[in-house]
Amino acid sequence: MSWNPALDPHCPTGDEVDAIDTVIVPRARDLGGFEVRRALPAPRRQMVGPFIFFDQMGPAEFLPTQGLDVRPHPHIGLATISYLYRGRMHHRDSLGTDAWIEPGAVNWMVAGHGITHSERIDDATRTDPMPFFGIQTWVALPKDHEDRPAEFVHAAKDALPFLEGEGKSLRLILGHGWGERAPVETPSEMFYADVVLQPGAAIPMPDNHEDRGAYVVEGSAEVAGQTFDAGRMMVFRPGDAISLRAGPQGARLMLLGGATLEGPRYIWWNFVASSRERIEEAKEAWRAEDWAHGRFHLPPGDDKEFIPLPPR
Repeated sequence: MSWNPALDPHCPTGDEVDAIDTVIVPRARDLGGFEVRRALPAPRRQMVGPFIFFDQMGPAEFLPTQGLDVRPHPHIGLATISYLYRGRMHHRDSLGTDAWIEPGAVNWMVAGHGITHSERIDDATRTDPMPFFGIQTWVALPKDHEDRPAEFVHAAKDALPFLEGEGKSLRLILGHGWGERAPVETPSEMFYADVVLQPGAAIPMPDNHEDRGAYVVEGSAEVAGQTFDAGRMMVFRPGDAISLRAGPQGARLMLLGGATLEGPRYIWWNFVASSRERIEEAKEAWRAEDWAHGRFHLPPGDDKEFIPLPPR
């Protein structure tokens, strides 16, 4: 049995409980005209399947002289995906990757033993305001992948499975579900999908995954007789047949989940690990600032500055 804090043999079953195990209200943070809402990790839920971090970025509109400006910073023990609905973001990393993240595409960065990257909106050719809206998630790596070499994989929007009909559309970003499989190879079993529902349209959650959740990005969704507005994450009990129906304004959802990992994870700053010792080793390596010979290197083309290790 894989590790899952929600799987308690003493928990009631059947009609004794609701279909929804946990409702998460994200914490909002204003970053100077740009709001981020963090749903994971939450006090009652660290992960949904292997997903350990879930941030809604925006919506916002950046003037030509404004935008994201996240300096180079490190990661270990996780994989990141920044999925955009609107706008674009410049990604550089210590592997030498120099890419623009654009709406509907997958940019999958596996940190493993360690990687450094920056995220900026630094397009000097931009002369008009730019809308910006997206979701950033982290996937915790299984223990046998924590020390793997870093990797970056891009999959274009047109390469992702896309299903459409009966008032709904679904783009499968990662993993497998609804009879489809996304092209990017993942280290553990999971699913992650961008779903748009017309008013009254419904979509079932896949029933072949241990852990499942849904986040309402726009509009509202009804589940088991309850209505949830934008900015809510619902986590469902394993094995239940779940369907989500859009409200009168329609809905945009992110559906996610998969197999739970073999144990809990520690998370500190940008580091995720199965032990505190791994976190401490990464902290010391970043504090050393040995970019030429140490564990971390700065991204080529963006190596003039970096985010220092937090004091705590």
